[in-house]
Amino acid sequence: MTALPKYDEGMTKRRITVTVDADLLDEASAAVSDGDASSVSAWVNQAMADKSEQRHRLKALGEAIADYEAEFGEITEEEMAEQRREDLKAAEQVRADGRRRRAQRELGA
Repeated sequence: MTALPKYDEGMTKRRITVTVDADLLDEASAAVSDGDASSVSAWVNQAMADKSEQRHRLKALGEAIADYEAEFGEITEEEMAEQRREDLKAAEQVRADGRRRRAQRELGA
């Protein structure tokens, strides 16, 4: 599997020039104003780190799927449909559990 890169505030920085959508720049500036980022550069750096991590995770997932299929055969549409059904059932259970816990807290409050 591919190792995820590690990002650190102490890493060497390089200045670059980029063009970004105005609404995204406004969002980054708002994040700084709200205290969610120390600077627009920090906000952009974190976004790039998040995107890089996502890219590496997707690559690792693709490799894992390829390894699985090499050993057990191609995952069929039927298997994927069954997994979607199971995922939906699990999500419905999690949702119901959350509603139940919320109701219990409200009754106890």
